[in-house]
Amino acid sequence: MITVRNKLSDQLASCFGARGTIVPSGNNQVTLRVPVDDWLDVAQTLRDDEQFAFNQLIDLCGMDYLGYGQCEWETEDATQGGFSRGVEDLGPGRFDWESRPGSDDPKSVDIEERFGVVVHLLSTNHNRRLRLTTFAADEGLPVLPSLVEVWNSANWYEREAFDMFGIVFEGHPDLRRILTDYGFNGHPLRKDFPLVGNVTVRYDEDKGRVVYVPVEIEPRVLVPRVIRKDSRYQADDIDQAADDAADSLAPEVPQND
Repeated sequence: MITVRNKLSDQLASCFGARGTIVPSGNNQVTLRVPVDDWLDVAQTLRDDEQFAFNQLIDLCGMDYLGYGQCEWETEDATQGGFSRGVEDLGPGRFDWESRPGSDDPKSVDIEERFGVVVHLLSTNHNRRLRLTTFAADEGLPVLPSLVEVWNSANWYEREAFDMFGIVFEGHPDLRRILTDYGFNGHPLRKDFPLVGNVTVRYDEDKGRVVYVPVEIEPRVLVPRVIRKDSRYQADDIDQAADDAADSLAPEVPQND
């Protein structure tokens, strides 16, 4: 398996050069990161070049790197209750619609390559897989070239990424929402979208139709219990280590027959 992975990595590096970067990843998975300007050309080559022959796109999904690398939970220091509390007030979705982070929020600006997509390809000829990634150039309006003309299975996947993340796929033949309602406001899988949503849908008997009303649920943080070796257990370990050291240094008492 490692030989196959190394062979594919060498082929990708030789073919694409600076147009593609091999990203280290585990599980014997080869990941190729491609600049957005070369997205279509690289995809076309991966499908048509016989040394690759990736004839099937088996998955495509969006990515949102807002808050990437920020720790939402304190996990090293224990509280008196023995478990941690959420320490970052702007964790994903933990706010209401009015107070959601916007373009003027310090945690929402200066984010390089916030939105992107990851694609999983399969070559039935060579019996191997490839993960392909790219990022949109503009965070405010993330636009990527559509892969529908290369792999037609990308059609509904790109519609889902558009619906959930707001990523616009230029050249898509029918780019519209696929999971939410046509009049839905926002994109639910963006990290600046409230977990409680922005409106509630219910049936109004007086109007005889479905209506949208403001959300009445307050956002809240659920606190998981985290078992760890905190100071209470460390003290026991120190006492036990001291006792063991004292026993090892104590002189042996001769036994009388």
